[in-house]
Amino acid sequence: MGFLKKKLAQGWASLHHKKEQKWIDNPVETQNYWFEKLIKESQNTNFGVDYSFSKISSISDFQKNVPVQNYETLKPYIEKIKSGQVNILWPNKPLYFAKTSGTTSGTKYIPITKESMPFHIEGAKSALLHYIYKRKNPNFINGKMIFLQGSPVLENNNGIMTGRLSGISAHFVPKYLQYNRMPSWKTNCIEDWETKVDKIVEETVDKNMTLISGIPPWLVMYFERLIAKSGKSISKIFPNLQLLVTGGVNYKPYEDKINELIGKKLDIIQTYPASEGFIAFQDDVDHEGLLLMLNHGIFYEFIPSEDIGKSKPRRLTLEQVELNTDYAILLTTNAGLWAYEIGDLVRFISKDPYKILVTGRTKHFTSAFGEHVISFEVEEAIKETMEVTGCIVQEFTLAPQVNPSEGLPYHEWFIEFEKPPINIDEFESNLDQALRKRNSYYNDLITGAILRPLKISIIKKGGFNEYMKEIGKLGGQNKLPRLSNDRAIADKLEKYVLKG
Repeated sequence: MGFLKKKLAQGWASLHHKKEQKWIDNPVETQNYWFEKLIKESQNTNFGVDYSFSKISSISDFQKNVPVQNYETLKPYIEKIKSGQVNILWPNKPLYFAKTSGTTSGTKYIPITKESMPFHIEGAKSALLHYIYKRKNPNFINGKMIFLQGSPVLENNNGIMTGRLSGISAHFVPKYLQYNRMPSWKTNCIEDWETKVDKIVEETVDKNMTLISGIPPWLVMYFERLIAKSGKSISKIFPNLQLLVTGGVNYKPYEDKINELIGKKLDIIQTYPASEGFIAFQDDVDHEGLLLMLNHGIFYEFIPSEDIGKSKPRRLTLEQVELNTDYAILLTTNAGLWAYEIGDLVRFISKDPYKILVTGRTKHFTSAFGEHVISFEVEEAIKETMEVTGCIVQEFTLAPQVNPSEGLPYHEWFIEFEKPPINIDEFESNLDQALRKRNSYYNDLITGAILRPLKISIIKKGGFNEYMKEIGKLGGQNKLPRLSNDRAIADKLEKYVLKG
């Protein structure tokens, strides 16, 4: 039976790859198709009438008529949908609201429609099928798999089921995966994160796990608790573990730690799912870069990073982007989002096919002194420093110290080490040099004696988890911001800093 399943999977992967190659080879035409389709289908919606969709005949018309949107500008329309009105942002009403937490808007309710929901599922499926096609190794399908999700228990909001995207997705796991799926439905419904992880450990520690999916901080917690329970490395607990599927945050800063916990290197598929749409996935595990999903109900625009926040930013289409340049990404979708800025920065590393890296958040940066340091730069810097010094960083974030008690201002890095460096001063110096190499503005501030080199504050073991628990964001898809432009997070972390 196992052999037959593998042959069927390889055949399916080959057919899927051939089908997907059609839009991969025709990216601009594919995007034009979706633009025209989305505008046409929404002409008679509340939003379509307000912004004269019937008069839009080109992308240029769309950009003139429809300014860049965010949750606050769409919130009046969302409130109408929540009150039971139909044909507001998209024909009829959404099937679901995906709840996400926002810093300025409180809880956000992102619509998911009957047209958009299949693409969320298709994206994850496509990532696995591309892996099977490229690797020619579908062995993982015969073992147990974890697709970690938030609670699948949903609320009813005027006939629209509401919950976390991962909880909604739990209702769409294909039947052919249900037998292999872990953890149990009952365990998935547990709300308290630490209780849930402990229960997942109980259910999986003696199973033949072959695929594990989750964001990197969750993987670390899960693996650590498995090891604490069994006293073995992950490769000994799960000798047939073949594949990790991650998303949500950059995997690189966690790579060394996870490799150490596992005891060997595994294949890693990085994905870029969002409540607003499944945007990209790594189609080749041997090379970095995420394949941008151009045929999945989304029309993309890109704002150059220097235009972010301007009243009339440049809005580039796919054929206008340049390589190795950071852009804020805008989505127009078949869930009724229009020129919607989701808050992520992306960088194209290939245009044949179109592949991206997620380089940070538009609101997560450090620029108290004009340096505009972004997540990609600090993650690359810390990765390089770990390689040079041989230490392992568990978690980190940084914030500016504008008014120190003495001396020049500086960047303060809060770091929890799994394996501390032998010489913290050497680590500090190497990290500062690595960041200066990646950000010329920061380098100029150091050279010009505006800033002193960075300072490291060491967080006690488990301190970041305690902080996330304190603010009610431990587990699930919650992520610690890498950068801040103020001391709000830094001040709360002070109690977890090792003294002396």
